[in-house]
Amino acid sequence: MHSKMKKVAVLAATVTLVLGVAGVAHAVVEQKADVRVSLTGDITPSALPRDEEKPVTVTIDSHISHLGEAEPPELLRISLAINRNGHIDYKGLPKCRYKRIQPSNNEEALEACGDSQVGTGYFSANVLLPEQSPFPSKGKILAFNGEVLGHPVIFAHIYGTEPIPTSFVLPFVVRHSNGRYATTLVAYLPKVKANWGFITGVRLTLNRIYRYRGRQKTYLSAACGAPKGVNRVAFPFARAEYVFAGGTTLTPTLTRSCRVK
Repeated sequence: MHSKMKKVAVLAATVTLVLGVAGVAHAVVEQKADVRVSLTGDITPSALPRDEEKPVTVTIDSHISHLGEAEPPELLRISLAINRNGHIDYKGLPKCRYKRIQPSNNEEALEACGDSQVGTGYFSANVLLPEQSPFPSKGKILAFNGEVLGHPVIFAHIYGTEPIPTSFVLPFVVRHSNGRYATTLVAYLPKVKANWGFITGVRLTLNRIYRYRGRQKTYLSAACGAPKGVNRVAFPFARAEYVFAGGTTLTPTLTRSCRVK
């Protein structure tokens, strides 16, 4: 087992928020002990109004590599914090309920909650015991707007047929706060036994334009927070956090730039 797991490249269970990605961004790499995280991301268009939010593409993509001989530590929690100049708007968007999509395949999930869909994506894992693992080795993600105990969430419905048909739902809680990062998505990974397998990738693409009370709204929007007199500015675009069993925590931060339109 150790030989299979050595230097496993893990496209970690973090979030890729994509409305329409253009180009490949440079990565930020952070490493502690035998765990290494490579984080990339971008925002498009990069030219935005100074004081008015417009629809944007926000891309976050990360890879985790385990460099040691032992099995990779279990990933317990992931979060993604987005700069305060961008935010998620779900007011008036229909809500999906967890029980309507778990368990279900892709077609059943869309039939149950298609009106609340906010994106798609891809999932992968290293499954060691197919009959016992709670997740498939790979599969499609359908993302739905939802609510849990009064808190807004993104339900990442994951379904795959290899090695056997399996589905599960990973809720990302949407949290709002003041400060540099105003919106944070947080997910707690399912507890698994070490010999079941390891999550190796989550890519989530968010894209939804909808109407509410006669007005067109967009799920993701942003402005360029450059000071007056400055037409281009660099800013802390996003911060990810990966919490592993054993106490290892990695928090890479991406810096990007925008231009005042």
